[in-house]
Amino acid sequence: MSVLRIGNASGFYGDRFAAWREMLDGGELDVLTGDYLAELTMLILGRDRMRDPSLGYAKTFLRQAEGVLGTALDRGVTLVTNAGGLNPAGLADAIRSLGDRLGLQVRVGYVEGDAIQRPDALTANAYLGAFGIAACLDAGADVVVTGRVTDASLAVGPAIARFGWTRDDLDALAGATVAGHLIECGAQVTGGNFSFFTELPDGGHRPGFPIAELHADGSSVLTKHAGTGGAVTVETVTAQLLYEVGGPDYLGPDVVTRLDTVRLEQEAPDRVRVSGVRGTPPPDTLKVGVNNLGGFRNSMTFVLCGLDIPAKAALVRAQIEESVGTEGLEFTLARTDHPDTGDTEAASALLHVHLRDGDKSRAGRAFSAAAVELALASYPGCTLTTLPGDATPYGVFTADAIAQDAVEHVAVLPSGERVPIPPPTVTSGLEGTLVQHEALTGGPSLHATRRGPLGELVGARSGDKGGDANLGVWARTDATWPWLRDWLTVERLAELLPETASLTVERYELPNLRAVNFVIRGLLGQGVAASTRFDPQAKALGELLRSRVVDLPTEVPA
Repeated sequence: MSVLRIGNASGFYGDRFAAWREMLDGGELDVLTGDYLAELTMLILGRDRMRDPSLGYAKTFLRQAEGVLGTALDRGVTLVTNAGGLNPAGLADAIRSLGDRLGLQVRVGYVEGDAIQRPDALTANAYLGAFGIAACLDAGADVVVTGRVTDASLAVGPAIARFGWTRDDLDALAGATVAGHLIECGAQVTGGNFSFFTELPDGGHRPGFPIAELHADGSSVLTKHAGTGGAVTVETVTAQLLYEVGGPDYLGPDVVTRLDTVRLEQEAPDRVRVSGVRGTPPPDTLKVGVNNLGGFRNSMTFVLCGLDIPAKAALVRAQIEESVGTEGLEFTLARTDHPDTGDTEAASALLHVHLRDGDKSRAGRAFSAAAVELALASYPGCTLTTLPGDATPYGVFTADAIAQDAVEHVAVLPSGERVPIPPPTVTSGLEGTLVQHEALTGGPSLHATRRGPLGELVGARSGDKGGDANLGVWARTDATWPWLRDWLTVERLAELLPETASLTVERYELPNLRAVNFVIRGLLGQGVAASTRFDPQAKALGELLRSRVVDLPTEVPA
């Protein structure tokens, strides 16, 4: 009863296929979770379901389960996954059929009620909490399948079932939410995508998947199986804690988690203790993710080599606009060229031309053929990196809200009994009311400075939330934190990342983590599926910031 060991074997639909086997064979576990759902994934599953109503779940999980289901049952490891997507009942049936085929007695429970009826939407799903998962586990489920629950709920649900928490145990729920958030993205907390990957024992070659050892008070220790790659340090945990979050109030369906109360401590090699987390009542609404088909898109890329790059780009633009019109066209010139080089690629810039339109024929061959027809009739050295092709549909993601008591959250037990999960009776009545923190901006810096990349002193992690992006930046040392806190203002961020200058940017401080977090509204437009940005999910935004050469304080060593 004292410790619940929850591992994770998937951070997205397409993650390391062998991770389920690696985690089961690597050491002791009580629960093994798998996160498959993202905003883009729901769009993909929605299109699958349009072609075949029996689909709508992550088919990869079924193939992975075939190789590990027997082992999990033998070792008493419960599997919990949101791979049910838009059709948790369908995946639950498929797992039962798999068990029959393998000669295994498997008890499967599932959670539904997240689907919201929106006739004008391809998909609309509320982010449910963890109590439905807990009900399935209390009923003896070996496997629990969900649709759209919050990612952290995959870990919170087993903790509720193990420790008997109620909705009043807000601090414990908040602590488990932090643990769930830390492991939900798989190897990202054990050194994957880590700013200082060159310092990892294996150089970041093959990080292991994470484990959260949860305690009855909601505190936890983040670790991994012995002998696996990567590392679990205060910094790798900090990086993941800053991933895809907003202000200090981390809103969830079961609890609002105060991220500014989280304390991290290196307990031992590859063991980071997470404690002190406080929670407050959840909002009276649930987030609803809505996907719609936005139209059709196509892209062509021209290589511009050598001299007169702007003039060459202007010529292509004029020619394309004359051929297909200006509506829906977008031109992005990437100045990747270097002067006076003997290498063609190094001497070239790239002109990306995108077209989005509701008319598939205009965005399809009519557009790509117009680009190809310029091959012998445009700028000197004209060439393209893309072949002519048809248009593809794209989706638009928006976020909405629905009252908690308007959603029929249901746990379907292994017996087939349907158990309604009541909403919380105590809520905050707030929907994301956050307080911004701005850095001090008075006067010139009093530090003696030297020029160097910002990344010498700080790490960063960035990601997407619909059309918005978040960018978390942490100081590596206590000595660096006061400087970072006062220096990295919204105004300075706009100087370093000019594309943020015209956007609404919110800034929050997390002193326990020596971090500031920025939420950049609208950077990704209508969401990942619709974005034509070179980095459509803002995954590289943090590394772009770290690469900027700035005035660093000389008294703080790199």
